[in-house]
Amino acid sequence: MIGTLLRRDLGLLLPGGRGGGGVLPLLFFLAVAMLYPFAVGPDAQLLARTGGGVIWVAALLAAILPLEKLVSGDLEAGVFDQLHLRGISEELVMAVRLLAHWLAFAPLLLLATLPAAGLLGLDGTTTRTVLLGLLAGTPGLAAVGLAVAALTAALRGGAALAGLMVIPLAVPILIFGAGALSTTGDGGIALAAAISLGLCAVTPFVAGAAIRSVREG
Repeated sequence: MIGTLLRRDLGLLLPGGRGGGGVLPLLFFLAVAMLYPFAVGPDAQLLARTGGGVIWVAALLAAILPLEKLVSGDLEAGVFDQLHLRGISEELVMAVRLLAHWLAFAPLLLLATLPAAGLLGLDGTTTRTVLLGLLAGTPGLAAVGLAVAALTAALRGGAALAGLMVIPLAVPILIFGAGALSTTGDGGIALAAAISLGLCAVTPFVAGAAIRSVREG
């Protein structure tokens, strides 16, 4: 059953699937990397100094784009009611959807980080730090996005509200992940990974409770 749910969710979220959700975050991420040098000018030192932070901000904003597709469509279609009738808990459904959400956008962003780093003039060490930070932080971004999407799914204009809520909640991950670029150790990456782990552990229960309250309301 878990495999079936995962395949269905990936079909909705991956590029080429029914939702096509993985395309827009990738294009947005690359667009930011391409436009930023035009905005700040050709100063190579400035680009190298600020490029890593720009990649992090672009990754955060790109993670917000698929939120509208995560929960609201299935809630309106009664998918969660059908799964409940089959004895599948909302927590399990949300845990699988969290994994699908991460798989649909994070690996693509990690691959896109390499050309983005080239456009921004980042050296090998900085690029490595950015990649490790994103690997540690993107599960947390996915978890925050799913939790907020579930909490706002039944509200009018919930997609816009979800985007506004995700940004402040994701700030700790951004601080530690991007902060690792200005330090010599990997402490910031470790803290971003710890926050992500905690969020991934809590999110299925938060999102599941939100879906259950709407379904039973």
